[in-house]
Amino acid sequence: MTEIIKLLRPQQWLKNLFVFMPLFFDRHLLDVDYLLPCILMFLAFCMAASGIYCFNDILDAEADRKHCDKRRRPIASGKVSKMTGYIVMLLCFILSIGLLCLINRADGRNGLVFLVVGAYVVMSVAYSLLLKHIALVDVFVIAVGFVLRVCAGGAATGIILTHWIVLMTFLLALFLAFAKRRDDVMTFESDGIATRKTANRYNVRFLNGATSIVGSITMVSYIMYTVSPEVVERFGSPYVYLTSIFVLAGIIRYLQIMMVDEKNSNPNEVILKDRFIQGCVIAWLLSFALIIYYL
Repeated sequence: MTEIIKLLRPQQWLKNLFVFMPLFFDRHLLDVDYLLPCILMFLAFCMAASGIYCFNDILDAEADRKHCDKRRRPIASGKVSKMTGYIVMLLCFILSIGLLCLINRADGRNGLVFLVVGAYVVMSVAYSLLLKHIALVDVFVIAVGFVLRVCAGGAATGIILTHWIVLMTFLLALFLAFAKRRDDVMTFESDGIATRKTANRYNVRFLNGATSIVGSITMVSYIMYTVSPEVVERFGSPYVYLTSIFVLAGIIRYLQIMMVDEKNSNPNEVILKDRFIQGCVIAWLLSFALIIYYL
């Protein structure tokens, strides 16, 4: 059972918290009528994502056995058979569909929730089979996956997404995707182990530049978002720009970890271990919540 839980990669479910972003920015985070369908969507997305992780581990089992870390994965290590992996994958998809059936939109457009999650599953399968082997396409697909998570939250609650939330989600996800590729390239250059077929189509110099460019665009876009008349009017507060401090500090700290400390730049590892970035995220959430909910 422990190995099956590892196969589901619950630590990766952190990404699916993007589903709640429409509620947060639309000031419905404490509204039960909005929160319940969003929780169901979050759980459904987690199950769908875990099903994809099972499929990916089955597909990459042989390659993972040659990797110093990935060889410990349940299927690559032989602790879970491929057949068991297929069964767990199928159960995950069934659970995801069942949870989606429980979502009942007020306007009756329940098909949207299946459309968004279905698009994510189809794109993820295509990514596992082909797209992850194409340099640049791989990182852009990952970024689109995060946008679909936000769209899932909007689909479950009926909240119409603004162009700002879509743009900021895409840019931030693209920044993190380039950072993750840099980690893969560092492993390839130090150990000679290609964790991905695209590893030889990237190098540290290119990824440092790409990450810096996208990080800069993300910071500028966020500042433009916070001072735009539309946002000031929507939240009824001229103080949203103050939250830029924590966004800038978090992104710059991430770049410091990558380029100065040259530590593991895997987004999950960084967010779960680095206290400075955790502090920036918490401070951003609290300050933004204070401004849009109470001021």
